[in-house]
Amino acid sequence: MNTSNETLSKNQITIALDAMGGDHGTLENVKGAIEAVEKNADLNIALVGNSDELSKELKKYSKSNHIKQIQIIPSKGFIKESESPILALKKNPEASIAIATMLVKSQKADALVSMGSTGASMATASHILGLVDGFERPALGGPILGIAPQTMFIDLGANVDCRPAQLFTFGIIGNAFAQHFWKIKTPRIGLLSVGTESSKGNRQVKETATLFKNSKLNFIGNIEPTDLPKNIAEVVICDGFVGNILMKLVESLGHSIPSHLEPLLKSKLPDDDIIEIQNKIYSLNTPAETFGGGPLFGVKGLSIVGHGRAHSSAISRAIITAKMLVKEKFITNLNITLQEIN
Repeated sequence: MNTSNETLSKNQITIALDAMGGDHGTLENVKGAIEAVEKNADLNIALVGNSDELSKELKKYSKSNHIKQIQIIPSKGFIKESESPILALKKNPEASIAIATMLVKSQKADALVSMGSTGASMATASHILGLVDGFERPALGGPILGIAPQTMFIDLGANVDCRPAQLFTFGIIGNAFAQHFWKIKTPRIGLLSVGTESSKGNRQVKETATLFKNSKLNFIGNIEPTDLPKNIAEVVICDGFVGNILMKLVESLGHSIPSHLEPLLKSKLPDDDIIEIQNKIYSLNTPAETFGGGPLFGVKGLSIVGHGRAHSSAISRAIITAKMLVKEKFITNLNITLQEIN
């Protein structure tokens, strides 16, 4: 393994991993990195974190034929979920998420992945990578319902307090995403509310709806939660407070429903059929875990944010998702589209 600051092979894709981020720290991050490189010979990973801790974890995999694809980049500490991201980064500009982001900025890495503080990922991406012209803050979004795989929700937790103008920019982002990623010419955009009537909703929703109505976007009006599984819109807009609660509720159902059904099915079906049903229910409610994480939108670089509770398998999937998006030049193409629309 390499513990220098040298750039990894330019013939391969390099992902910087915030190896201190997440609930499980270096243990699951290193394991996830190993799982990713063992499946991808064209992938290099820069593990960013405490050198001693990372070296200790990597020794467990010294017999792996792919250990040479992993490099250690030293950093000092990490940003905790309980800390104010801005204040913490000012106090410690060499935290793992900051150093990982700098690797992308300096083009020593093609993308970064972090299971740490979403706020810290946003702050470093905004400050170090910079924002696309016309955007105030990054946004986090993606599909959260397996039953509606081509419905993107934005925002999912990056911005819990939003002005109508910010919600409108989420619509621009979602529109560009659906056009580029799903090849839909005029994506349908809906605004999450308590009723489909234009008179329903709070002041934020009503003022946002007016902005959409006066735009060239394909705005279909308010959408109720009961409409979400029906594929009636490619983009659903909400603030990050609502979006994050919605995402976590859906995911919790995916985790809990299979175990509740098991006693009922046990006397009626073979074990293999029960497992198949449980896995299907789980996948329909946890599509985000298929990718391990999602990109921050509106920043000039690829930053993938995952769940803090993620274990190695999800971290590995997030790394592979980052590699796929790098190959597709996703952020470059998306940001060009954003600038054209904005």
